Amino acid sequence: MYRKEEQPLSPPEKFELPFEGKLSPNNRWVIMAELIPWDDFEEEYAKLFSAEKGAPAKLFRMALGTLIIKEKLGTSDRETIEQIRENPYLQYFIGLNCYQQEPPLESSMLVHFRKRIDGELINKINKKIVKREIDKSDKEVKKKDCLQEKGEKIKNKGKLILDATCAPADIKYPTDLGILNQARIETERIIDNLYKPLRVKLRKKPRTSRKIARKEYLKVAKKRKVSYQERRKAIGKQLKYLKKNLGNIEDLIQAGASLENLSKRQKNCLETIKKVYEQQQSMWENKTQSVPQRIVSLTQPHIRPIVRGKAGKPIEFGAKLSVSCVDNYVFLYKISWENFNESCHLKEQVEKYKETFGYYPESVHVDKIYRTRENRNWCKERGIRISGPKLGRPPKNVSEEEKKQAHSDECFRNAIEGKFGQAKRRFSLNLVMTKLPETSITSIAITFLVVNLSKLLRQFLSLFLSLFTDNRTGELIKPPFINFDYTLNNFYVLKLIDLSENSWSKVA
Repeated sequence: MYRKEEQPLSPPEKFELPFEGKLSPNNRWVIMAELIPWDDFEEEYAKLFSAEKGAPAKLFRMALGTLIIKEKLGTSDRETIEQIRENPYLQYFIGLNCYQQEPPLESSMLVHFRKRIDGELINKINKKIVKREIDKSDKEVKKKDCLQEKGEKIKNKGKLILDATCAPADIKYPTDLGILNQARIETERIIDNLYKPLRVKLRKKPRTSRKIARKEYLKVAKKRKVSYQERRKAIGKQLKYLKKNLGNIEDLIQAGASLENLSKRQKNCLETIKKVYEQQQSMWENKTQSVPQRIVSLTQPHIRPIVRGKAGKPIEFGAKLSVSCVDNYVFLYKISWENFNESCHLKEQVEKYKETFGYYPESVHVDKIYRTRENRNWCKERGIRISGPKLGRPPKNVSEEEKKQAHSDECFRNAIEGKFGQAKRRFSLNLVMTKLPETSITSIAITFLVVNLSKLLRQFLSLFLSLFTDNRTGELIKPPFINFDYTLNNFYVLKLIDLSENSWSKVA
């Protein structure tokens, strides 16, 4: 059941603290709370619950706010709850009206939040926040509206950057021999559980040869360098042991054993092991190293190897992402556990740009894989310039203007690489710790939302520094000579404050 609180949220200066203090409106969590449109998506979140049955669920602001805090601070689920319990600013951020010493929720609730708030909803919130900021800072919005009233065609505007990356998952580096050994161990545990209720009927437990199989595995796994023949021979032996265990499981089921004696995790693992055996047997017989939808982890069978071909990490194991960047804001377009060709989505991403902002971009900055003949012709028909040299044999004479343009395009495209670096080094995109596919998608989407919120926060702080800066010389000035009108006007244009309601109006 979802029950919306009728009590309006108090402003930060009225937030009740046990030591009779007040929250500062300049705090980063207070500023970020004003940037997020909580109420606009609360109804969509409430549709996930029954209106009459069940205990009241946590509010949307508490659910999304807790996930943002976890990503922003880079903490675990338990540490995030401890931070919220100790910090009044974090309690205000998730929608509480007064400070409380008890934790507002359990750490296990974060798993449910990631299941309820899917990646699509996060992308909607991200898009709305960024679109609002871009529209407010655009000085030509009124001119655009006038052109639409006159029926004139809107010119292309803005620059769009497209690229793809991979979000590695938290799994052990997979090898064929290691996966087969792990599958063999799991089947041995399953045999033990299935045999327990049949001890009276079957006096002798099926033989698994687990000690011999482990010695055969360690004989090769402990070697520093293993030849192809040794590895292939070891894989063949593990396949035989695994086949024998799967046959013993079928015999136990026919003898009266029930799969109900297994846990849910073991049931899912058994189905995964059967697929792993089929794939590994096929690769071993055909002497190949690849197979469609190859499983590389028993605990996370949805993860696939993503061939990137980059130095140091030619293959990554996780989700592949297709991302766009506009004015240093990033948008997550597609997440897939299977490898895909990102150049096939250029048209759709450009159309998404037009749907969001109302016009096509002036130029699209991409790498070599996007510059197909079909994509170049499609962009040319719509007056969009695509970066990079023309297809075919390079010309002998290249003008200085073309060289300068190519260099400028490559420098501009580096912005999205910087965003990937920020998401992977500063936040959790470099190692996704969630285990389920749906929670992993939510975690990845939250990362890009926090990246955009961090940019807005830096933009706010840079405007705040302009309070102490002379507009003409760029030098620091004394507080009595602060240009309040100029700075407050910048805050209002960027929708960082509301002069009619926000406490920042008291500064002037």
